[in-house]
Amino acid sequence: MIHYPNGKPYKPSEPSKEKSTSKKKDFSFSNRGKTLEEEINETNTYYLNQQIAIIHKKPVPVQIVKVEYPSRSAAVIREAYFRTPSTTDFNGVWNGYYIDFEAKETESKTSFPLKNVHQHQVNHMKDVTSQKGIAFTIVKFTTLDRYFIVPFSVLYESWLQMENGGRKSIPISVFESKTMEIKPGYNPRIDYITAIKKMITNEQ
Repeated sequence: MIHYPNGKPYKPSEPSKEKSTSKKKDFSFSNRGKTLEEEINETNTYYLNQQIAIIHKKPVPVQIVKVEYPSRSAAVIREAYFRTPSTTDFNGVWNGYYIDFEAKETESKTSFPLKNVHQHQVNHMKDVTSQKGIAFTIVKFTTLDRYFIVPFSVLYESWLQMENGGRKSIPISVFESKTMEIKPGYNPRIDYITAIKKMITNEQ
């Protein structure tokens, strides 16, 4: 029997017995269950293969302090710590521009909780924009299956309002009026580069 490194047995999922009634592939259905990070990784692979942009997931700075070896071919991490607070999820370069962004998901249908964002992330994105880099957040409303590109200026405005005693979330009405919604596709899955082009045009 095959086991995971933690010792739990591997049980492959059984194939569905239902037959498809349509020959046309439903790309929306095929991506259900994927996290936003997985969808962005697929998008970044497409951008890289097409030589459109070079964007990568940032490695998480982790210090491993205890590892057990239940067998010669398996290792189990028993204890690890974050060495430093992470900044944002992704960064890279597109058309001479430095790109830096965070990916967030919420199950709420009405707003995005600002508790999902950390102060050091806000500080980092502020530093990026001060150096003429492009910083933003991709927010996915999972229940609604809607995706938005949130420029840092919009996030920062809401963040400052929260610090001054205002609401602790961004209502979806702000997303619909001040950010850019992305309709998911096949290749690329989340075409945020198109949104970046609009951001640059709006700033000019």
